[in-house]
Amino acid sequence: QVQLVESGGGLVQTGGSLRLSCAASGLDFSSYSLGWFRHSPGTEREHVATINWNGHNTYYANPVKDRFTISRDNAKNTLYLQLNSLKPEDAAVYYCAAPRSTFYSSIREIDFTSWGQGTQVTISS
Repeated sequence: QVQLVESGGGLVQTGGSLRLSCAASGLDFSSYSLGWFRHSPGTEREHVATINWNGHNTYYANPVKDRFTISRDNAKNTLYLQLNSLKPEDAAVYYCAAPRSTFYSSIREIDFTSWGQGTQVTISS
């Protein structure tokens, strides 16, 4: 059974930084693309970033381009999201997710079938 456990969320000031981690188990980690999504009250869950299985290709949502960086360590079965220059609108619960199939990259929520419990990011002004 796939298990994804996020950590690293917290309270940070506008303009600050955080690094989120997602520890994965129950899957052949190095064969899966992985994604980060976020959800804030009153909005739909939205895609943030995706990284392919070997880390060579990344995809970012426009609101986070040039501020967030997705990365992975296949030796540690861990996915990361570095959040820089944080804005109030970045406040949300951040989720890591894995798709149904190996070697398949997507930015669509519907393609991701395994989800972590989320980690809260709060931004103070």
